[in-house]
Amino acid sequence: MSAVYECDDPAARAEGLKAAAAAVRSGRLVVLPTDTVYGIGADAFDSAAVRALLRAKRRGPDMPVGVLVGSWSTVDGLVLGVSREARALIEAFWPGDLSLVLPHAPSLQWDLGSTRGTVMLRMPLHPVALELLREVGPMAVSSANVSGMPPAATAREASDQLGDSVAVYLDGGPSGEPVASTIVDLTGPHPVMLREGPVTADAVSEVLGVEVGPAR
Repeated sequence: MSAVYECDDPAARAEGLKAAAAAVRSGRLVVLPTDTVYGIGADAFDSAAVRALLRAKRRGPDMPVGVLVGSWSTVDGLVLGVSREARALIEAFWPGDLSLVLPHAPSLQWDLGSTRGTVMLRMPLHPVALELLREVGPMAVSSANVSGMPPAATAREASDQLGDSVAVYLDGGPSGEPVASTIVDLTGPHPVMLREGPVTADAVSEVLGVEVGPAR
């Protein structure tokens, strides 16, 4: 039976964060509010939990899961190296609606799907998400919906799709317009915009001093 916590109530929020942290540490799934859409998350370093996340979404490893972090400094331990471009974008847009694809550190023992040596990282601008991430560390997080269905903008919408596959639902109220984050790939010789969301290509280009567009 899933537990739902209303995070607009301080006591329930504290209890919910404690329950969510315990669930993540024990390999179970949680749903959490973010600044884009609701996410379904698991311990990024627990391969069985990440596989359970993919099963809950009814999606295969060919669509790998991104990772949310609770601080800028966390990135240094997850990637092969933080380039000048990555650092500039992190400083300009984190926490916020920008995901960065970077080469991950080869020493990391994780299985996020068919990532081909890369990882997609983001620091969300949401107090509940940040508090949980700072408690448990990096989490593998995907949109809280069954693959092919609309992303959840509320905890109830997430629960309607994911049900008891999730141990804890943190209800932070409506997420607003359910727009997914912008994704910029920094693994090649030039930055590439994989998906344009709230952070525009023009804004990214201005920070980097070069035009950033879609892959050709």
